[in-house]
Amino acid sequence: MQKAAAASGGIRRLGHRRGVRRQLPASPWLFLAPGLLVVGGFSLYPFASTVVNSVTDARTLTAGQFTGGANYREMVHDPMFWTGLRNSVLYVLGVVPPLVVLPLLLALLVQRSVPGIAFFRAAFYLPVVASVVVVGLIWVWLLDDRGLINALLGVLGFGRAGFLSDPWLLLFSAMAVTVWKGLGYYMIIYLAALAQVPRELHEACAVDGAGPVRRFLTVTVPAVRATMVLVAALSAVNAFKVFSEVYLMAGATGGPGGEDTTLVMLVQQAGTGLSGRVGYASALSVVVFVLTLGLMLLVLRANRREER
Repeated sequence: MQKAAAASGGIRRLGHRRGVRRQLPASPWLFLAPGLLVVGGFSLYPFASTVVNSVTDARTLTAGQFTGGANYREMVHDPMFWTGLRNSVLYVLGVVPPLVVLPLLLALLVQRSVPGIAFFRAAFYLPVVASVVVVGLIWVWLLDDRGLINALLGVLGFGRAGFLSDPWLLLFSAMAVTVWKGLGYYMIIYLAALAQVPRELHEACAVDGAGPVRRFLTVTVPAVRATMVLVAALSAVNAFKVFSEVYLMAGATGGPGGEDTTLVMLVQQAGTGLSGRVGYASALSVVVFVLTLGLMLLVLRANRREER
């Protein structure tokens, strides 16, 4: 009887295991289905639709016909495209270095456990949680010809600066707003990286007579190099796709004569309105995607070369 019961129990366990095996292949897909539907409906389908529209002459209210590479050929001969590309590249060059270095210095300042340091951490992070529109409007009021900054310049005896009227000053002002708003976000990333740096390394350097600058260059920077690459990649992508800061400060036309138009602003200008050129705007979007992907690959490749 005991042998029969043991055999019966073994058969039940075997059947149970076989039942579990029959369910395993489909079970992961059931858990992944909601996420896949969201990604497919809100990311993959719009991307595929954009690629398809980029080779048509589609407009806002009319379906387009296949035109091949006509939109891309027009883009090459469009002076506004080159203006937008120039401004987007300049934006990356002007924003990325400060956003790689300044948040690291801020993180070094606020990582110390001293009374009141939580207030400064919150103050540095406050611009991150503020709305881009609110931040842009505040800086527009500050940089206006009759704003606070120009008033202070007048009191100090300097002439008023056309922060919002001169094309170059307007572009650099938008860069300053982007840097100011992003400092707190990247500071948090650096704080997480600095927490992983062994304190013994700093103590050993201090025993050898190394000062703060030398410890920063020989201990801190090598320890957070991977994080610096991550910050460079994130800030470069965000800077290349900048829209809100320039749009709020330069207006829908992209500043005087459209000289401050970026690529993303050009997409918005071409694709909106009842007669918007959806096909041309889609082609611009595809180019922005390709350039952004290439930018990320360049940053990652440069990091791999340094590691070698």
